[in-house]
Amino acid sequence: MEKVNRTNVIVCVTSGTADLAKSIRKILQGAGEVALVHGKEGTDGVDQVFSDSILHIRSLFAEGKNVIAICASGIVIRAVAPLLDSKFDEPAVLSVSRDGASVVPLLGGHHGSNDLARLIAEGLKSHAAVTTAGDCKFSMAIDHPPKGWKLQNARAAGPLMARMVNGEAVSVAEGLDWVKKDKLTLADDAAIRLENSVKKASGADALVYSAQKLVLGVGCERGVAAEHLIDHITKVLDDNNLAVEALGLIASIDVKMDEAAIHAAAKHFGVPARFFPAAELEAQKDRLANPSDVVFSEVGCHGVAEGAALAAVGACGSLLVEKVKSDKATCAVGMAVAPFVGDLPGKARGRLSVVGIGPGQSEWRTPEATNRIAEAEELVGYGFYIDLLGPLGEGKSRSDFPLGGEEDRCRYALEQAGKGKNVALICSGDAGIYAMGALVMELLDREADNGGVSDDAKRVELINVPGISALQAASVRFGAILGHDFCTVSLSDLLTPWETIEQRLEAVALGDFVVAFYNPVSMKRRTQLARAKEILLTKRPPETPVLLASSLGRPQENLRIRTLGELEVDEVDMMTVVLVGSSQSRILQNGDRSVGDNGWMAYTPRGYAKRIDADKE
Repeated sequence: MEKVNRTNVIVCVTSGTADLAKSIRKILQGAGEVALVHGKEGTDGVDQVFSDSILHIRSLFAEGKNVIAICASGIVIRAVAPLLDSKFDEPAVLSVSRDGASVVPLLGGHHGSNDLARLIAEGLKSHAAVTTAGDCKFSMAIDHPPKGWKLQNARAAGPLMARMVNGEAVSVAEGLDWVKKDKLTLADDAAIRLENSVKKASGADALVYSAQKLVLGVGCERGVAAEHLIDHITKVLDDNNLAVEALGLIASIDVKMDEAAIHAAAKHFGVPARFFPAAELEAQKDRLANPSDVVFSEVGCHGVAEGAALAAVGACGSLLVEKVKSDKATCAVGMAVAPFVGDLPGKARGRLSVVGIGPGQSEWRTPEATNRIAEAEELVGYGFYIDLLGPLGEGKSRSDFPLGGEEDRCRYALEQAGKGKNVALICSGDAGIYAMGALVMELLDREADNGGVSDDAKRVELINVPGISALQAASVRFGAILGHDFCTVSLSDLLTPWETIEQRLEAVALGDFVVAFYNPVSMKRRTQLARAKEILLTKRPPETPVLLASSLGRPQENLRIRTLGELEVDEVDMMTVVLVGSSQSRILQNGDRSVGDNGWMAYTPRGYAKRIDADKE
């Protein structure tokens, strides 16, 4: 069954292990897992760096991420020991020897740690040091069934497993074909029972497994509270004695693809949500128990809840529970002939993450940005920006667009997400500052006949991920010129009339703001920066500091300090951010020549000195 994978983080604690980490990442990605590589400071080609190994591993564990640490097991044990609580909630934690010869699952056997160790060991042609008793004796984890199955009473597994390991007989119900019986002591009348049921079941000596072949077909009013829908579904399951563990997915009509309550319910019950067009639901008309002409007149099919349940289980499935209504929602239950494993019926809601990756260097990329990119199926953006991702973008489908193709790339990203894909639209700096965030919103806001996007694209999950903007990076490289009030102005008149830009420049000069100029020049546009300089000089002195920062965070980074009076347009290109101080901004020289422009730095005082002087009076 499709699931939301925990993110796997491969942590290079031991020096010289980046290549091994990247090999492990390829193994995991080949199995459809999300994998990141983190390295200690000084490790090249990783997605994120850290300074303290113990604290970093501990924070990853606390966040619920699977941790695959390349180091001695003792380091990992000391890192996570203070956080250990319940084995039923912990993520997988593994230790891999520096030579890759041993893969040791330490924690998370109940969440696939042993399977993860075997996968990595097989890929590395090494050894998985699995130590749990059931795995060692029976070559399977009784409390960790395969995909498509769930154990109803997982907390009973430990004591029963111990009895089985000691040789006590067990009976195995029909349908549990994944149970490896050759090493079990079997008896039809055994006290220990392995049962198979979609119904709720219990028993002191029974482990009850549920095949995840139930589908919740749901319909609801627009804007219904998530709690209402969840409570209604829970009541339907309880009234019919159906196990939550037997749920495979939630299904509905595609016009509900952006209904928050349905996605909240799917998250609550730990299953995917899938959607069908009205025509596919209408094809189930003859199988409906409660067809409705009223529903047909509203959405184009004679039943949403029952129709969605039947569409999801297919022609060989059946309607197990007829539509049950509350005042705001409907729910029906369908049963497929087999668990939902692999490709699921219907369409997933797509996701578009509009990601700001900062100016370029990986250390300035936020963990959220890294995670969203790692999870994405497809990367979309200006090719140079995608290239800046380095190893993080390797092996992913990518669609490159040139400069000037901004609307095309945003439209493409939205439409790809509308197909049910997880797409990341890559922007430099912060996606919401002179980048694609606003254009994506504009396309969503337009009507289809006015250059908008399709209905499917309008229903995608939209996530905006912040990044460090170029003006922030430029300021900190030189010190703190943004220490007081500031603003930004784009000098490009491609989309904004120059008359409007001049009005804004007059206001900037009058307000004495520190100003960051984006798009200061281009190959054809050479006069605007000179005019901006003239306007600012009417209100602030020629010695006002000007910071020129090019290719921030990249090997070719170039930092220069000038004054407003000596600023020359020819020193500036398309990759340069220009920061002009206010009349109060100052230049100073730091003894450390590695910062700023050969030790020259700039800042804008906030006014603390004036307050100190006032306090002395």
